[in-house]
Amino acid sequence: MNRMINWKEINKSWTLFLDRDGVINYEDVGSYITRWEDFRFYEGVLDALKVFSQRFGHIFIVTNQRGVSKRLMSEADLQDIHSQMLGMIEQRGGRVANIYYCIDLSDESPCRKPNTGMALEAKRDFPEIEFSRSLMIGNTMNDMIFGKKLGMKTIFIASNRPAPQLPDATTDAVFASLHHVSEQMIQ
Repeated sequence: MNRMINWKEINKSWTLFLDRDGVINYEDVGSYITRWEDFRFYEGVLDALKVFSQRFGHIFIVTNQRGVSKRLMSEADLQDIHSQMLGMIEQRGGRVANIYYCIDLSDESPCRKPNTGMALEAKRDFPEIEFSRSLMIGNTMNDMIFGKKLGMKTIFIASNRPAPQLPDATTDAVFASLHHVSEQMIQ
């Protein structure tokens, strides 16, 4: 199901923002991935990231990671997961420009989605980003709200949470996985 996304207009002038848990890798709702040994890519994600790398100018991961502040893992553990994840993505021909993460516990934190701090940090680091030429892909309504607050197109991945019914003010399209999104892009 997709509306309002013109796939043909997406080119290197566009930016892709991706949530991590439940989008790139398996997630058990309510628990945390605290070490690399527990991280498992969804099927087709590495191939999808290769496709996205050919279409988008920049790809960023924006992820809430309050497990660090809950002391379920250290920030070094999180960075190890991200380092190994990026290594596998690059080995398969994909690329991610940067990972922005928020470890804050408070939902009021400016960096915690649906607040826009991580995207604004990306814009400071990469001033050429235009949010009106950006796509946010996530698996929660907070991801959708995050994208819409900045004027992005949004895609909900219905991996482990119920998808919103379209039409929805914050969601432009619903797909089962990143792999399905990448298939739509290459048609």
